[in-house]
Amino acid sequence: MNIKKHIPNAITCGNLLCGCLAIVKAFEGDLVWSAYLVGIALVLDFFDGFTARLLNVSSPIGKDLDSLADMVTFGVLPAVVMYKLCMTIENASLSFDYVPNQNYWMYYFCFIIAIFSAVRLAKFNNDKGQSDSFIGLPTPANAMFICSIPLIQDKLMHTYFEVIYTPYVLCLVSLILSLLLVAPIPLLALKFKNFGWDDNKLRFILIGLSVVCLVVFQFVGIPMIIILYILLSIVNNIFFKKQV
Repeated sequence: MNIKKHIPNAITCGNLLCGCLAIVKAFEGDLVWSAYLVGIALVLDFFDGFTARLLNVSSPIGKDLDSLADMVTFGVLPAVVMYKLCMTIENASLSFDYVPNQNYWMYYFCFIIAIFSAVRLAKFNNDKGQSDSFIGLPTPANAMFICSIPLIQDKLMHTYFEVIYTPYVLCLVSLILSLLLVAPIPLLALKFKNFGWDDNKLRFILIGLSVVCLVVFQFVGIPMIIILYILLSIVNNIFFKKQV
């Protein structure tokens, strides 16, 4: 038995396990732990592909398994997290105690995220042009943005945040993020063919700014990083006109 070829798939299964546990934690109301598990899953999602390329053991099964794991962790989970966030808002406060109201039907709208994530992953699997770049917001970036909301709620205990922290706004955010998942916008891929500055300048800038955001703003910096990622991709499309 060739153990080496199973290593990337084992890492992918770790990503899937984190996603399953995070969903359980979300339904238990522990959205912070869900966010932590997503962070672990993001690391595993990076290293499964990296390991497959390093060991030269890429396979169609590995690709399909990766998409299935991503659908759970970065598709279903963020929809569940957004659903729980809507359910736990009490009179525009940041309480995580469930209080039912007449807008209960609206919370189910958040599962549009899972639907568009499935479409996004299916398009990625069948689009050979996305091997070195992404078309539309990647599902891991979308999940990271959504799952960071519970982490930053303690940091933004201000009146203006309480005003926008409503089911209506969260449903609108769900719609916008879902559309970004399938939008025909080329976005940077953090895939390095080499480490030269000329070929990777925007990647290095993104990594540097991301570190600064995390150091200065901590968890609040996570959604900032996603916004920076989109803006730098737009800059690349306008000024460099090169898919990277």
